[in-house]
Amino acid sequence: MHFKNRIFLFFLVLVGVWSCKNQNATPSPETTAAQKPNLLIVLSDQHSYDMLGTYGNRQIKSPNLDAFANEGIRFNNAFSNQPVCTPFRGMIMSGMQPLKNGAFINDAPLLPNKTKLLAQILKEQGYQTAYIGKWHLLGGERDRPVPEGELRYGFDTLLTNNCHVDFRPGHAFFWNNQGEKEYFDKWEVYGQTDQALAYLDSIDKSKPFALIVSWHPPHDWGKFKGEDGKMHYRYDTMDELMALYDRDSIEMRPGIEPTPDRKRMYHGYMAMVSGVDKAFGQLTAKLDELGIAENTLTLFSADHGDMLESHNAILPKQYPHDYSNHIPLLMRFPKKLRAGTDTNLLFGALDIMPTILGLMDIETDQKYDGKDHSDALVNGKEDVVDYVPLWLYRRGVANNNNWRGVVTKDFTFAMGRGKDSIPLTNVLYDRNNDPYQLNNLFYDENYRAKRDSLEQLTRSWMKTYNDAFYGAEEFTEIRPPETWMYNYTKSPYELFAEREQAMN
Repeated sequence: MHFKNRIFLFFLVLVGVWSCKNQNATPSPETTAAQKPNLLIVLSDQHSYDMLGTYGNRQIKSPNLDAFANEGIRFNNAFSNQPVCTPFRGMIMSGMQPLKNGAFINDAPLLPNKTKLLAQILKEQGYQTAYIGKWHLLGGERDRPVPEGELRYGFDTLLTNNCHVDFRPGHAFFWNNQGEKEYFDKWEVYGQTDQALAYLDSIDKSKPFALIVSWHPPHDWGKFKGEDGKMHYRYDTMDELMALYDRDSIEMRPGIEPTPDRKRMYHGYMAMVSGVDKAFGQLTAKLDELGIAENTLTLFSADHGDMLESHNAILPKQYPHDYSNHIPLLMRFPKKLRAGTDTNLLFGALDIMPTILGLMDIETDQKYDGKDHSDALVNGKEDVVDYVPLWLYRRGVANNNNWRGVVTKDFTFAMGRGKDSIPLTNVLYDRNNDPYQLNNLFYDENYRAKRDSLEQLTRSWMKTYNDAFYGAEEFTEIRPPETWMYNYTKSPYELFAEREQAMN
């Protein structure tokens, strides 16, 4: 063999040996961290599923969220198991049912040290963790900062007002990391978005991040006395956003009378949705700018929906109807989720945390009440869930406002407590033939067998959580009202179990 050829052959062998060694070598922590996916969760509050263009609304202006839906996967059957702010937040941070995690009513904190929460698990995996916006998990007096320590649930950076509904420039505020109150000079959503953009610019690029951005709008912010002499929830917002819509041409949901007062409500609500959409577009543009969109699992959803007086509802939420608990849910993760798809998989807020961790290939030995549906999403499986449990636990009100139920692909069912339950808690709707839920079949004898079977399904999940249809007086009995809003050591699940054991 020619000398030069032998030298060249020797060089190739060395390169091959070096390559094999490096392929088998343990990657450095920096390399491993850089390969881990980032996580961005974006939430709006009281945002109904039908108030986005991607869900079929022809008049709402939501171009950024609509485009985002086309880049990932849209959930057509996502529900807030309990359509209330604090319980929803507790579920997505714990994957646990509210009677077990402690956050079963508004302003009740999660029980620390019961389970590892989302941010705590991610911190163990080397993630930078941050939460910006509405918190509503502190308990007690709302107008105070979240203290350092376990009540931050694993978040390194926390910029929040806990829960405050004055979104105007100069009125909206947040507590900084030093526990000082600072005011925004712009609409709250835009101010919080600026904070999130600054955070993304400041992160350590060698480490993955997990960021939750939680906006309060399009939540109502008070009431006004309308032309009809009744009180209605107020949604009016910034002039620039109100100018996007012509109030007189706004179309109402089917089955609701289009009064001037209701059109005013819709006008402000839709305007705030468009403001949320604009802010969301800024966040996704920042991911593109930083070149990290491909390696970021991005999720958009909402605590619950808004009845907007449909069915003549008095409250904006807390009902078993779709306008209250059917939520928008959009995910984009180019590495695993095929763009431009949708799924009819039945999916609850309880499932968000385990599914996120599943998509991110993060394994834990924790037992969740929610399910990891990552495989179903990746492989397009839609029939792995038979029903989503629904419930409402309320305090300080008559028990007939409490209800339990289920939603299947064919029906929505809920039952109030006792024969005196208010009409909007005893419901049975045909999801296929009555999409706007205008015909309540609960008392229709032709559907008695279906109603009975769904009640049995409801009582089966209730048994799992030691829920014997507890109401206000039972919650008062096991935990005095003055302690409901403060940290305690045992969950209602445990306390009810102890009481039942003592009685037996």
